[in-house]
Amino acid sequence: MGEKGTFQRLREKEKETRRRIILEAAERVFGRCPFDKVSMRQIAKEAGISPAAIYRYFPDQQALFIESFLTGADRLVQRIKKIVDNRGTAVEVAGEVVTFLWENDHYFRMMTHFMLHGEIREDLLERLNDMERRVLDHFQAVFGEDSGGGESRLVAHAFFAALNGVLITFRNYPGRAPEEVRRHMERIAGLIADLFVKGLRGESEPERVS
Repeated sequence: MGEKGTFQRLREKEKETRRRIILEAAERVFGRCPFDKVSMRQIAKEAGISPAAIYRYFPDQQALFIESFLTGADRLVQRIKKIVDNRGTAVEVAGEVVTFLWENDHYFRMMTHFMLHGEIREDLLERLNDMERRVLDHFQAVFGEDSGGGESRLVAHAFFAALNGVLITFRNYPGRAPEEVRRHMERIAGLIADLFVKGLRGESEPERVS
């Protein structure tokens, strides 16, 4: 490869590095501030660049927000996939989802914002839908033959909604220490997963979740 090709590769690597720096800065800001209060100016300051420079890498604020969310969501999907590939249980998957979103609360806040409030461009919405489909695919897989044949996708949707409900209901549980709240949510998520499995198998009583 000639000098021109080498120079081009260096430019592309530099561009990708700057893009990653912006995304990492966005994640840090989202971790400190309410999602709807974050501005491009705050992210630019965190990244050590001018606000105008961000637009060289992201066409608008919405694109940056969604790209930041998808970066974290992909990490969660990989964790779920690892459990499924190792023939793990629905209880393990439920615990992993709750743990990840507890430890990365800004991703959960971003997700609920998109679900409840965001008017998202069609191209970006499709990327979010693709990520959701990947999660639901793994949920279907973890229930396997128990997932009810033609109703398997509906079961995956119900499981997804139930886990989100645990986080919405208990993440700000009053009068409890943070670690106590986390353990409480993990136990409830595990119980829900076990109830799903028992219900799909037609068994009457769930196992006790420790």
